[in-house]
Amino acid sequence: MADIVAPCSCSSAASSSASAQFARSWWSFSLNLGGSCIASSKRRRNSGNVGFVIRASASSHDASTSTAASSSNSAKESGRLSLNGNSSYATRALEWVTGTALDFRGATDPLIPTPLAAGKRFFLVRHGLSSWNEEGRIQGSSDKSVLTEIGVSQAQRCKHALSKIKFDKCYASPISRAKSSAEIMWSGREEPLIFLESLGEANLLFLEGMKNQDARQEFPELFKAWREDPRNFNVNGVYPVVNLWGRAKKAWAEMLAGSGQTVLVVTHKSILRALICTALGLEPERFRAIDINNSGISSFTVNKLGEPMLDSLNLTAHLHADDVFY
Repeated sequence: MADIVAPCSCSSAASSSASAQFARSWWSFSLNLGGSCIASSKRRRNSGNVGFVIRASASSHDASTSTAASSSNSAKESGRLSLNGNSSYATRALEWVTGTALDFRGATDPLIPTPLAAGKRFFLVRHGLSSWNEEGRIQGSSDKSVLTEIGVSQAQRCKHALSKIKFDKCYASPISRAKSSAEIMWSGREEPLIFLESLGEANLLFLEGMKNQDARQEFPELFKAWREDPRNFNVNGVYPVVNLWGRAKKAWAEMLAGSGQTVLVVTHKSILRALICTALGLEPERFRAIDINNSGISSFTVNKLGEPMLDSLNLTAHLHADDVFY
């Protein structure tokens, strides 16, 4: 199943029967490729932000035009995600929202040198609110920060929001705030948690444990580099953000080499930024181009060639409502 979440601005409804059904507002399309195509005008909210969600699994709808059939057949022949059967309505709906993004071969560089036996889906989750988050302290790789009561509740909400997804594996950072979050989200499942050192947080050395305001006052140049020049930020000759990029690539390789097609990943903000940026081909200079809230959920689809496509970024609606499922 592939979810794509993208912001979209819809105005007046079009006159054609196909577009009139999805141009009025924000739509949640469920493409059940193999049986039917269902469109519903279900609004999705994310702290005031609304996103488009397309859900694809494997099937068909009604007869289509020769153009849609040709597009579908071409997708099948290339081994990419295809509409099995001919659905002109489904195809136009998808193209209207994604710009034909379902066919994403070559859009990004492969994360691995050899093809996969099958594509994979990754859900990347940041740990719940921690004690040092509350206190405004720099955490880094320190293991002294633990989940708060709110953080535990957030992890439970993540578990609930992801409960309809059949996960095969869960990888997590061994650092306690992420480990505890993963244990909550993965509870009740037989498959054991897998802890990867490569998913640990950035090592910020003597800055760890300091309050942000104190670090800014005591080490103004260092703190400025951390905030404004991540590639060149270094602590006693150690380049934390550059090192993150190396670990993120290693983590992707480790997770893609594992079995299972649907994977949960629970870790920290900085390594999540690195995982997302490396998947999209962004360099360490873009470290702060992405923000991830506590218990925010992002997802990627990786095709057989190992090429990733970002499906959703920093979803947080589940933290504010009980009826949100991904």
